[in-house]
Amino acid sequence: MLFNSFQFWIFFAAVMAAVYCLPVRWKHAVLVVASFGFYGLWNPSLMLLLGACVVFNFGTGLAIGNWRGWRQRAMLAVAVGANLGVLGFFKYYGFVLGTVTNLLHLHADAWALSIVLPVAISFYTFEAISYNVDVFRGAVRARSDPMGFALFISFFPHLVAGPIIRPAHFFPQLERKRGPSAEAFAWGMVQIVKGLIKKTVFADNFAVVANAYFDGSIGHSGAAAAWIGTLAFSMQIYFDFAGYTDIARGCARLLGYEFPPNFERPYLARDIAEFWRRWHISLSTWLRDYLYIPLGGNRHGALRTYVNLLITMGLGGIWHGASWNFAVWGLYHGVLLALHRLWRQWRGDAEAGWFGQAASVCVTFTLVSLGWVMFRAPDFATTWRVLGELFGGGWTVTASTPAEFWALLAATGLWLLADRGRRLQHWLSDTGGTFGVVKVSSALALAFLVLELFSRTDITVPFIYFQF
Repeated sequence: MLFNSFQFWIFFAAVMAAVYCLPVRWKHAVLVVASFGFYGLWNPSLMLLLGACVVFNFGTGLAIGNWRGWRQRAMLAVAVGANLGVLGFFKYYGFVLGTVTNLLHLHADAWALSIVLPVAISFYTFEAISYNVDVFRGAVRARSDPMGFALFISFFPHLVAGPIIRPAHFFPQLERKRGPSAEAFAWGMVQIVKGLIKKTVFADNFAVVANAYFDGSIGHSGAAAAWIGTLAFSMQIYFDFAGYTDIARGCARLLGYEFPPNFERPYLARDIAEFWRRWHISLSTWLRDYLYIPLGGNRHGALRTYVNLLITMGLGGIWHGASWNFAVWGLYHGVLLALHRLWRQWRGDAEAGWFGQAASVCVTFTLVSLGWVMFRAPDFATTWRVLGELFGGGWTVTASTPAEFWALLAATGLWLLADRGRRLQHWLSDTGGTFGVVKVSSALALAFLVLELFSRTDITVPFIYFQF
């Protein structure tokens, strides 16, 4: 059930009506039942796996919170190991089996298993790990309310593709008894409509161009086609994932909960480190806090720091999917982060002028876009072909590139210029003042008109991060 489907909004309206109409003490139970039902619509049998994750990690959290010494450390190891083991089995069994059998020239039939990758397993596994680790560190108390903990793991707005919610951020919100204010309700509606526009107007139109190039249906005519296809996917993956996040945050706010931001205009970053502070923030901070820092971070010399960066980003790449392309994509960003660190040590932190900042943004965006080739290409052969075409000449722009591609690029640039500090967005969602309600209503009416005129209703393009 996709966020951009009519069925989802019927489901969401029913859940919101139940939450507001039923007694407050039933709120958590209603949302847990709705979340499991939402998950079961993808594959009913997988509700058992989600339920097992809830029960197991609720128990390990209580044990870690109550025990001390070696028993506490042993239980943490069991909790983290079991969560990673389940994730590894479902997500990487086929990948590891294929790699080993290819290296040893064996037949894989004897060990082959038909394994269905559970939707969202990467996201709720990471949330379960962070809960156990935070209880061990004393950052949060072990949750004694099973329904509240089940809601933390399964809450449907963020279940499938994040953001990855931290226990310390979510658990205090469970004590709230009142629904969202008028301002919060307006903010949630603006976020949902903004997310739908990002997904159905921008991401899906860019997907037409990106898919045509990477799937080979427009032919291959050199650098122009390669750069257009790569740029189209760069735009698609941002608007697709940021659109999902906006919808998730808006739905959560309408139900009385707040999710942290997951994107802060990452393509305006002036260096690769800033990009990762702005892109998929919940994952990048999770990798920092639960992998990079425990590995030693930057506390043990330059060489160890670079190794830690490569390990962290390489594993972050593998988290996205069981493919060497994802591993290389992660290592590529690890190398970029290491080179950026070297550059800063050499050049210092001197502030560049406007031209230098603009050039830095362009260079960073280009490097990130080159990395997206590995992320989008189905295999190494396609990756090398695309990279070769990017720098292989042949600059005639193909006539098959839709006019919408250029119009959306222009609209993106104009919006960034008009709303550099998000003042316009904040103003549009502000219900205060004499014209507050009229202003928000007018903005929503205009947004719905845009959706009606420009959304791609003729094609179905799943959210990219639903596969992770």
